[in-house]
Amino acid sequence: MTDKPGELRKPHHIVRDIGRLIWCAGGVATGIGLALWFVRAPSSPFLLASLGGSSVFLFGLTRAAAAQPRALFGGHLGSALIGVLCFQSFGDALWVYMLAMVLTLIYMLATKTVHPPAGANPLIMIHEHAGFFGLWQPVGLGIIILALVAMVWSRLLPGMNHYPTNWFEKSPPSILWGGWSR
Repeated sequence: MTDKPGELRKPHHIVRDIGRLIWCAGGVATGIGLALWFVRAPSSPFLLASLGGSSVFLFGLTRAAAAQPRALFGGHLGSALIGVLCFQSFGDALWVYMLAMVLTLIYMLATKTVHPPAGANPLIMIHEHAGFFGLWQPVGLGIIILALVAMVWSRLLPGMNHYPTNWFEKSPPSILWGGWSR
């Protein structure tokens, strides 16, 4: 692929791009590997699924607003808390899952902490019948490990954008989110 239509890529650009992909792959493998090791992955794979999605953002879309700490931490912890509160208050009926997702969407948009992988957290927390400790282990600890690895990994090679690029960047950055045009 090229940046301009009809233009062929130069061999050194192809090698550079392959090297970058390999570097991103190494970062995601290191980040998720350490996160899973530290949180001692439970028997249910669902509990850590959202961390896999976050890994893609941190190591593949490093500059995206949704990858920045405000969205990463705010999205994960807020949505997990909503899931725990909904389960603890109402159980695990279908309508509780729906309510948790509605509240999570409202929370993330209102606080500008949209982190798409964290949207799975309320469903996971309800499904797992999670308690408040789940906010720390695996969610909090998992995202702390991922963020720390991303910070270090992005500084190992010269010429890389350092993570985070903006600690408090809003996600979405403006009110013009979703399907609204004005």
